[in-house]
Amino acid sequence: MAVIRSTPSERIVNGQVIVSSETAIVSEPQFRTKGEGVVIVKVVDSCKLTLDHSTTDHVTIKALTKVLILPSKGRIDEEYDEIFIDKGACVEFKFASGNWYILSSDGLKLE
Repeated sequence: MAVIRSTPSERIVNGQVIVSSETAIVSEPQFRTKGEGVVIVKVVDSCKLTLDHSTTDHVTIKALTKVLILPSKGRIDEEYDEIFIDKGACVEFKFASGNWYILSSDGLKLE
């Protein structure tokens, strides 16, 4: 199991400078965002991914396996405590006003 990160970069999230990477390729059963712009989840049977509002305010998640997405604060689209996306889905999230909003999705599956 591993997390492969692209070249480090600095981003400003919530007024703080966060050192992160633009892309993380995740092959672990649990992952918490740390400022990445793109997270690709693959190889594991499933992954529980937490959207961390303190380090991330905008992220796109590409699932090549089953991914359960939970916010560290607030709800998703002011309605959901978690969402499930299946293999092949891609979802873009933005944190604003205490909640995570889905900006774009090409295959969101709710459970």
